[in-house]
Amino acid sequence: MTKPDSVNLHTIPLFHANGWGTAHSVTFVGGKHVMLQRFTCPEVFQLIQRERVDSLSLVPIMATALVNSPDRQKYDLSSLEWISIGGAASSPTLVRETEEKLGCACFAGYGLTETAPVLSTAKLKPGEQFDGGELYVARAMTGYAIPGVELRVVDFEDNDVARDGKTMGEIVARSDGVMQGYWQQPAATAEAMRGGWFHTGDMATISEDGRILIADRKKDIIVSGGENISSLEVEKALLAHPAVYEAAVIPVPDEKWGEVPKALVVAKPGSNPTEAELLEFCRSRIAHYKCPRSIEFLESLPKTATGKILKKGLRKKYWSEQEHNAHEFTARK
Repeated sequence: MTKPDSVNLHTIPLFHANGWGTAHSVTFVGGKHVMLQRFTCPEVFQLIQRERVDSLSLVPIMATALVNSPDRQKYDLSSLEWISIGGAASSPTLVRETEEKLGCACFAGYGLTETAPVLSTAKLKPGEQFDGGELYVARAMTGYAIPGVELRVVDFEDNDVARDGKTMGEIVARSDGVMQGYWQQPAATAEAMRGGWFHTGDMATISEDGRILIADRKKDIIVSGGENISSLEVEKALLAHPAVYEAAVIPVPDEKWGEVPKALVVAKPGSNPTEAELLEFCRSRIAHYKCPRSIEFLESLPKTATGKILKKGLRKKYWSEQEHNAHEFTARK
């Protein structure tokens, strides 16, 4: 997609995999780099208008901020051709809103620092067509492996799971871009590189045609009464509500079920959704046992410098230190 006349806006710090990968590809073809010192919506919009930016990569929280910014309509964003969302799982709702409000194609991408960085893209293949909302579901997926990359989804014994789009396993990757190992950490390297495949720690399903959908990080899977619940699936259901700005779903202890999902929600400015309203909204979209048992409203969610929600810190509030350590150990198994 990058071409000689590309004008790419760097919204993500270049130390982040989603940032330095783009820097290389744009330079290779002789495109133009537009640098952003600090992310603010007006500054992003101003640079797009002034420099005629045609492409940029975002993490989900950045995309959420841009589509909800009251400054958006003050600027000419017609030069935009595509936006890639990575760094954390996106939702079909966010992809749709980005396309509609920023006026360009939007799709998810997937990669890790250890894979230098891109492994897959949800950009549609030639000839692929989807009706209505299915288009945004497809563009929010982890997608297909890019050329030169091999991806599999495997069970706990490293056997391929069924290609049915339902059976969950761990994504493993192999390519010339995958790391040789972690610096001076032979044990961690041996564990991550079992069988010559890099084990990502991301749980996913794979369809018959090789399209991958991340379900969750291993450590974020909620095990309630013996059933695995994807926190990402619940978050996507909540984010489809027009009053929800951000959402994080975490496990909290429960005497009967061991642990159950709890949602931490940030409402959009001027909105005042109730717990009952959001619970009913979730139940209309996903199985009842996956829905949060409770919802807490917060003014903001803690994040890393690159916009990832810090779920580990959120979980600690609800677990004793002993329980928290046991949960973390179980999640790693």
